[in-house]
Amino acid sequence: MPSRSPEESPTVREEETRHDIVVVGGGLAGVCAAVAAARLGRRVALIHNRPVLGGNSSSEVRVWVCGATAHGVHRWARESGIMGELYTENQYRNPEGNPYYWDQVVLDTVLAEPLLDLYLNTDIREVEAEGPADARGVRGCTGWMMGSERRITFRAEQFLDCTGDGLLGHLAGARYRVGREARAEHGEPWAPEEADEALLGSTILFHTKDAGRPVKFVAPAYARDLAATPILRNRVLRTGDNGCDYWWIEWGGELDTVHDNERIRDELQAVVLGIWDHIKNSGEFPDAENLTLEWVGSLPGKREYRRFVGDHVLTQQDILEQRPFGDRVAFGGWSVDLHPVQGMYADEPGARQRYADGVFHIPLRCLYSVNVSNLLFAGRNISATHIAFGATRVMATCATLGEAAGTAAALCVGMGLTPRELALKEPDSVRRTLLRQDASVIGVADDDPGNLALGAVVSASSHLSRLAAGPTTAEPGERYPLDRDLALLLPADPAVETVGLLVHGGAVPAELTVELWDTGRPENAVPLGHLTTTTVAVPAGGPHWVTARFGHRPLSAHNVVVIVRAHPGAALVLVPHRTDGVLALRRRAEGDAAVDHDIPEEEGQSVLEWQARGLRRHTFCFRLSPDTRAFRPAQAAGGFQRPYGGPNMWSSDPLPEPGRAGTGTDGTWLRLDWDREQTLTEVRVVFDDDVDEYLNNLHRHRTPFEVMPELVRAYRVQVLAPDGTWRTLVSEAANRRRHRVHRLAAPVATRALRLVVDATHGAPRAHVSALKAYGEAC
Repeated sequence: MPSRSPEESPTVREEETRHDIVVVGGGLAGVCAAVAAARLGRRVALIHNRPVLGGNSSSEVRVWVCGATAHGVHRWARESGIMGELYTENQYRNPEGNPYYWDQVVLDTVLAEPLLDLYLNTDIREVEAEGPADARGVRGCTGWMMGSERRITFRAEQFLDCTGDGLLGHLAGARYRVGREARAEHGEPWAPEEADEALLGSTILFHTKDAGRPVKFVAPAYARDLAATPILRNRVLRTGDNGCDYWWIEWGGELDTVHDNERIRDELQAVVLGIWDHIKNSGEFPDAENLTLEWVGSLPGKREYRRFVGDHVLTQQDILEQRPFGDRVAFGGWSVDLHPVQGMYADEPGARQRYADGVFHIPLRCLYSVNVSNLLFAGRNISATHIAFGATRVMATCATLGEAAGTAAALCVGMGLTPRELALKEPDSVRRTLLRQDASVIGVADDDPGNLALGAVVSASSHLSRLAAGPTTAEPGERYPLDRDLALLLPADPAVETVGLLVHGGAVPAELTVELWDTGRPENAVPLGHLTTTTVAVPAGGPHWVTARFGHRPLSAHNVVVIVRAHPGAALVLVPHRTDGVLALRRRAEGDAAVDHDIPEEEGQSVLEWQARGLRRHTFCFRLSPDTRAFRPAQAAGGFQRPYGGPNMWSSDPLPEPGRAGTGTDGTWLRLDWDREQTLTEVRVVFDDDVDEYLNNLHRHRTPFEVMPELVRAYRVQVLAPDGTWRTLVSEAANRRRHRVHRLAAPVATRALRLVVDATHGAPRAHVSALKAYGEAC
């Protein structure tokens, strides 16, 4: 092939694009931001400087996607919205937790949006911004697409920095902080007396596999000798651990985690190989003989760098006091989780953690710049102190912030507003849009005037009214000893007059102390406020049904906790099935691990004292009186769409057998009736996908279900025709999504709409959290 002279060689391609919104950073925050904006009709560019999406969750780094459930600490706390879709889709496609399959789940979600343009391997290096320091605006940013020799300038109305490190905002002149604030600045108990630049360090992970035969390991010269470090005396090595079990391989908090990234990577890799050398060659781990390294990361997973300044700075008190911001747009539940600045070389434990009593809220004012008028951000770089960042930094929470920021950006474009103007002038629009999209917000009811369901009469073929669980011939139950306090969380709607309990009295008669407690806040699922105490006599032997009388009639519906105090020799009866809206709990006993047995736990954390571990999908036998209203049909129209002081969903009577499939023409249905004809253009349904089930992308915890049993599998959407018959508009036979949007091919005039449930994925009842209908102006 003939050579070319320099004059004949192709030049670098110079390109310019125009979008409504530019999102820089393709971690989960950026992915959810871009998808959210595109689904709202905006043209979006998603720019990422790596070849795969997902950031720290990608196959390049392999960090578990943690969020508000906090490894199962918080109840009913798993994220909904786009992050919820990613979780459940991964559970279906990737039940073994393959990191490469997770990459494809994330990529497919992005590629499914026709208004979203993806630019991988594109590193933003220049930002065009103008204006004085306190009122700047971004006009464009320019990046280099590696491997393609393309220099691309991106122009848009709104920009989102989801880079984690905050490079876009930094180049635009946005105000930010690095390091820890002084205690006096925000009055945070955990903040140091003096401000400093200490950070959480970065981590490199590794995976091993059993080769089925002995495998040797010859350490490279640069592998760290662990005997010369504090690691062996302060950290725990186990051959059964993999991946994020070694989260504590962390370093760089005393350095600059961006500018010293190469040095940090080299040190982390040296320690990883030193750990493996010790496991393989020290003689202390004979069960490691057949193990070999399958994968070692080459890209440090960063935890902390710049945190931008918004109109509100989230603090430790905001999180631990669960402050209910009027402009809340997302929630979290991870602990305030801070690590020593020396990382793996510290003599102190690898982390200090403090949990709120339930989930906490994050306001919109934390997601836009205080001094750059068209810059939003999401992820670990939001407006938060170093202490609060310790709870907001985990990826599922970052993803929900991305969806909120992308939604806000889309609304800004549509209304011609800045993010600050949107937050101040149109908070209702933000809230209603997030609810319409089933985003991760808690304690916000649907009051959208565009939702025609709010003006309808709601009825159903049936609804669950009697809350009870008892033994059957097929499920006789087991004796669960009262060697510790046991409890049931129940909805008090409208009242808790009496609670029957099935109890074994032991060898001699017993007198049990039974207490009724409040959860403190609707977000919580632990006993925090004592209401009343009673005693019940239990004969010897059994089991016997006994009755605890409380006479509790609250002014409004809420959750309560019935506590049965420990009594040696006595036992409750536990059956292996769940009861809608009910949780079985047990108090921790000495020696029980709350979350991670390698981390010392702070005292006085009620949410760690009461555990559901080992009791999921089980119920202590009980009978609640009077009948409950918690599952009436109206709960599916205009409610909270997820558990909040109660289950907030419609639950039917058991579906007919076989296969839990409805039979006949009518079957099991939920219906909306209007007093005059409505013209419908869109129907949305939010099903129950059991947000109490803890999911994880790489399956630190494994659930046995590829699809949540509570999800409705087969259903029909029908309208009432003028001749009194039902016309089917939508028929689904294999649904596996929580949120379904059905845009009708043509407007339909009707006075009634119904959802007919034909089958679930295994649960005995039909569950619907929301049924919504919209007209031509929606």
